[in-house]
Amino acid sequence: MTPQEESPFKGKTGLNRLIKAFGYSLDGLKAAFRHEDAFRQLTVLALILIPLACFLPVDKVARALLVASSLATLIIELLNSAIEAAVDHTSLARHPLAKRAKDMGSAAQLLGLLNLAAMWGLVLLG
Repeated sequence: MTPQEESPFKGKTGLNRLIKAFGYSLDGLKAAFRHEDAFRQLTVLALILIPLACFLPVDKVARALLVASSLATLIIELLNSAIEAAVDHTSLARHPLAKRAKDMGSAAQLLGLLNLAAMWGLVLLG
């Protein structure tokens, strides 16, 4: 099956595809920042923690773990928000599967935040 048969939105290739994909990604970041409080809060946290990680007297691997765990919370929040938006678009009615999807997205973010705290704790406390 060709990409065009799968979806009318598929089919861009090469540099044009990369340019379009980059634009869609920027649109997603803008939408998350505009509509999602949690994403804005995590962005502020990352803007504090990532520069701090760069100035701490730790080795490169520890620094990479601190930066990666900070970025991971942003990535997880984007995915969680996407799940919530897709579920709400499908139906605003209460349904056990919709609740499960949203709760699982929230649980993923909880694990991401616990990971962030663990990485910072382990690096700072040795």
